[in-house]
Amino acid sequence: MTTERNGEARVPAETGPAGRAGAAGGSTGTGAGAGAGPRTLAEELRSRGDRELAELLRARPDLLSPVPGDLTQLATRAVNRASVARALEQLDRFAVQTAEALAVAPDPCAYDTLLTLMAGEDREETVTAELPRAVTTLRTRALLWGGSGRLHLVRTARELLAPATTGPAAPSTGLGPTVSEATAGMSPGRLQQILATAGLPTTHDSVTAVEALTALFTDRERMAGLLGEAPPEALRVLDRLVWGPPYGQVPADPGPAVRWLVARGLLLPTAPGTVVLPREVALHLRGGRAHRIPEPLPPPVETAAQYSPRSVDSAGAGQACTAIGTVDDLLHAWETAGPAVLRAGGVSIRDLKRTAAALDTDESTAVFWIELAYAAGLLASDGTTDERFVPTPEYDDWRARPAQERWAALVAAWLPATRTAGVVGGHDAKGRALTVLGPGLDRSQAPEMRHRTLELLATLPPGAAPRPESVLARLRWERGISSESGGGAGAGTVTGGFAPGTGTGTGAGAGYGGGTGPGYGDGSRDRAAHGAPSGRAATAGARRGGAPDGWRTAGTAPVSARGLSSAEELRTRLTEWTLREAELLGVTGRGALSAHGRVLLGLPAATDGGDGTDTGGGDGPGPGAAAPPHGFRCHRFRCRPGSPAASAGPRPAGAFAPRSATEIAASAARAAEVLAPLLPEPLDHVLLQADLTAVAPGPLERPLAETLDVLAEIESKGGATVYRFTPDSVRRALDSGRIAEDLHAFLAEHSRTPVPQPLSYLIDDVARRHGHLRVGAASAYVRCEDDGLLAEILADKRSEGLRLRRLAPTVLAAELDPATLLTKLREMGYAPAAESAEGDVLITRPGVHRTPPRTPPAPVAEGLPVPDDTLLTATVRAVRAGDRAASGEPGPAGGAGAPPRAPGGLPRSTPGDTLAALQAAALTGSPVWIGCITAEGAADRRLIAPVRVESGVVTAYDHTAEEVRTYPLHRITGVAEPSGGEI
Repeated sequence: MTTERNGEARVPAETGPAGRAGAAGGSTGTGAGAGAGPRTLAEELRSRGDRELAELLRARPDLLSPVPGDLTQLATRAVNRASVARALEQLDRFAVQTAEALAVAPDPCAYDTLLTLMAGEDREETVTAELPRAVTTLRTRALLWGGSGRLHLVRTARELLAPATTGPAAPSTGLGPTVSEATAGMSPGRLQQILATAGLPTTHDSVTAVEALTALFTDRERMAGLLGEAPPEALRVLDRLVWGPPYGQVPADPGPAVRWLVARGLLLPTAPGTVVLPREVALHLRGGRAHRIPEPLPPPVETAAQYSPRSVDSAGAGQACTAIGTVDDLLHAWETAGPAVLRAGGVSIRDLKRTAAALDTDESTAVFWIELAYAAGLLASDGTTDERFVPTPEYDDWRARPAQERWAALVAAWLPATRTAGVVGGHDAKGRALTVLGPGLDRSQAPEMRHRTLELLATLPPGAAPRPESVLARLRWERGISSESGGGAGAGTVTGGFAPGTGTGTGAGAGYGGGTGPGYGDGSRDRAAHGAPSGRAATAGARRGGAPDGWRTAGTAPVSARGLSSAEELRTRLTEWTLREAELLGVTGRGALSAHGRVLLGLPAATDGGDGTDTGGGDGPGPGAAAPPHGFRCHRFRCRPGSPAASAGPRPAGAFAPRSATEIAASAARAAEVLAPLLPEPLDHVLLQADLTAVAPGPLERPLAETLDVLAEIESKGGATVYRFTPDSVRRALDSGRIAEDLHAFLAEHSRTPVPQPLSYLIDDVARRHGHLRVGAASAYVRCEDDGLLAEILADKRSEGLRLRRLAPTVLAAELDPATLLTKLREMGYAPAAESAEGDVLITRPGVHRTPPRTPPAPVAEGLPVPDDTLLTATVRAVRAGDRAASGEPGPAGGAGAPPRAPGGLPRSTPGDTLAALQAAALTGSPVWIGCITAEGAADRRLIAPVRVESGVVTAYDHTAEEVRTYPLHRITGVAEPSGGEI
C-alpha cells in the first residue's frame, strides 16, 4: 500500500512542457470532458503557480517542516496519513461530505458523477451551486487532483473515509461495500444462482457475473422492475438499511422477506448471521445521493432576543465596571493574605471557597477571575520558602490607571489566553485533579474558539442576542461535524427475522456510522472533556469512530452525552465558556455583542439606529427567534446566499491566524476608548444612613474606597455598594493610626447626608475604650491606669485560659504572646492596644506583599504556527529550484539561477551591527552577504535573503544553494550589502 501511495505522487518519465500543459487542464470545471489532465499529484503540483503552492503550504503548514527538497517530495508528504488526517480536520462540513462522496465513487470520478452523489438525480439547486467551492477547497489542499473528467481523491483520504470491506464499520454516508467487494469470497456457483434468481442469464466466470449484477443494480429501469416484484416486508427491510448502517443480523432461519432479498443479491452475506446492503442498491434507493441531508451552507446564527444597541452597550459597560472591581477586590484581599501554593501547584479547594465567599460569587466564577488576573500578569507566586500567591508589582501600575485602561488590560489578556478556567474541577489524562492556578489548564484551542465565537456574534445585527445552540451548530459545521443527531437505525427486531447491526462507530452523536457509543456513567465524561489529548490526529480518529492513528480502526471512541468525541466536546464547552466569560467581562451585554466588543475584534462600532427601546424581553425570545433575522431564506435549515450569515462565508476551521500581542493590545486600547464614555465617573461621596450603613451609589475614588475598606465592612455589592460600620471596623481604623477626630472629619467631608448620631456615638465609644488597656511583650503583659478594670479582667471566668497574674496594681502578666493576648481580650469585649517597649501605641496595618517582577504566562500554541508570506515565498522559491535540479532543467537566465558573485573578503561586523542588519533585511526582504563558520570550522560566504531572526537563529533563503537554510547567529562573522551586479 505504501508503494501504491508513493506512486500517486511520483513523477512519470515524461515531464516535458507538453505534459505540463496538459496538467493545467485540472480545473474545477463542471463539464464532463476529461481533457488532458495530470497523471500524478506531483505533476499537478508542478503545473500550479507560485501563489497556488503558497496557498497549499498556508493551509497545510505541516508540509513545511522540514522544507521539501522538490515538488515530488512535497507531493509524497501531502499524501502522508497523519498529514491527510490533519487536513481533513480543517475542512468544513460540506467539503467533508464531498470528500466522503468521492471516497465511495469510482476512481477516477467524473464531475457529473460527483454532482449526482451530492445533489441527487434531481440536481438540488443549492448543492449544485456550492459544489465547485468544495471541490476547489479539496484541490487547494492537495486532497484532490486531476481534471474535471478524472477527479482523484488521494488514496490516503479514500482509505480514511471509504467504507470498510472487512467489518461492519461504515462512514457517515452509511454506504456499504460495492457488489464486487461484498462478493469477493463468494463461490462461483452461488453467484450464478443469484443471477438466475434475479432474471439474468448465467455467465462463464465470477468476474462477468459480478459485472452483470452490478449493471443490473445501476440500471434504474431494471432495478425499478425488480423492486416492484418485492414483497412489502422486503421493502421495509431495505428502508431500515438504506441510510445506514448497511449491515444487519439475521437468524439461522431468516424470514421470507430476507430470503427474497438475499436470493436476488439485494442483500449479500458477509459473515455467518450478517448481511450487507450493497452500495449500488443503496444509491438507487437514495436517488443517487451519498448523504441523507447535504449541508452545503452553514447553519444561520439565530437571534434569541433583540435589544437596542444602547441598552446592550450600557449593560456591557456596567459589567465591565463590575469586572474591574472584582479583580481589584481579589488582588486587594490576596495582597495581605494570599493562599498557599499546593505542593503540586495551584490553590486548595478550601482557599478557593474562601475567596469565592469574599467576592460574593460562586466558585466557578471565582476561578475565572483568579485565572484572568494571572493571565494579565497581576498575580503570581512569590517564590519564597512559604510560597503564596500574591499580587505582582504590575498590580500597582494597573490600579493607578483609568478604569477603561484597566478593562483593556484584562480583555487583552483574556483573548489569547490558553489557560482555561472552565476545566478546573476535572481531571487530566492521568486522573489528577485540575486546580485553579495549577498545571494542566492550557487548552490550545481556546483562543481560536473565543475569536470565532465572537466573530459569529458580530454577524448578527447590533443588539441581537444569539441562540447558543445555533452558535454551536455553526461552529460544528465549520469543523466538519454533522448536525444530525443519532447515528443510524436503532436496534430492534423485524418480523421478517432481521435486526439492523449496531456497528462499531460512534453514531450516537454525530451521525458517523451506526451504533451507540459507551456512556459516561463512571465519571469519565469530565476526563474526556477536560483532560483528553487534543491532538489533531486524536480528534480525527475519535470524531469518526476510530483510533487516533486511523479513522477506521475497530472499536469505539469515547463520546459525551451529546454524542461528541472528547475533543469536540471540549470545543463545545469552550464555546459555552466564551459566551459566559464575554458577558462577565462586558464584551457582550444581555447576550449581544457590544460596540466596544466589536472594536475589540477590529470591526467598526455599531451605531444605535433605533429609538433606544428594546424589541425583545429580558429572557424571552425577540422577533428574531420565530424566524431568521433580516430576511434569512432557508432551505433544509440552511441559509441561501445573500443572507447576512451566508455573506460571512463558510470559514474553514484551519483559517484562524492568531493576532500578535501588539495587535490585540492595540484593538483593546481602541475598544477602551469606545467604552470610556459609558463608564461612570468615580464618586467622592457616600450616603450615610441612620442604621450604621453607608451607600456608595457608584464606583468611588481610590483614596475614599481605601479608607472605607478599613473603617467599615462591605455588606453587599452591585450597582451600589453598601458598607456597614461596626465596633470591630472602627477599632480597625483606630489601630491603623487614626484618631476619633480624623474619622469624624472624614465622614463629614465625604457624606452627602448629615452624619447620623448613632454613628458618631459608635466612633466616640470605641475611641474612648480604645487603648485603655495596653498589651506588650513579657511573654505578654497588660497595663492599665484603672486597677479596677484589671481586677474585673482577673475575675472574669473567660480569662482563665490567659493565665493572668498581677505584677503590680496596674500591670498583669500573661503566658501568651502579645498578638494572641490582644485577640483574646478583644473577643471578651475589651479594646486593648499594642504598645512598644518604650510604651508608645503600635500602629498596626496589614502587611502588603508583592512578588518580584513577573511576566504573564505565555499562551501554549498547538501545532505549527501559520507561516507568513515571506517564509512561503522563500519556500516556494526553494522548492522550484530543487525541482529544476531534480529534473535536470537549467535555472532562469541570470538572477537567482546564476551563482552569485562573492565579495572580495569575508564580511565582518560587530555582533550588534550583525543582528541589526539581519533584522532590517528580514523586514525589507532584501538580500545580504554574510560570512559564516561551518560546523567543520571552515569560513564561507553566502548570499541570503533573511526570512526571520529569532531565538539566536536566522532563517533565510540561500541564493547560493537555492534553498531555505538556518544559520546560528554565533557562527556569523558579519554582514555586507551586495552591489547591484552581485545579485
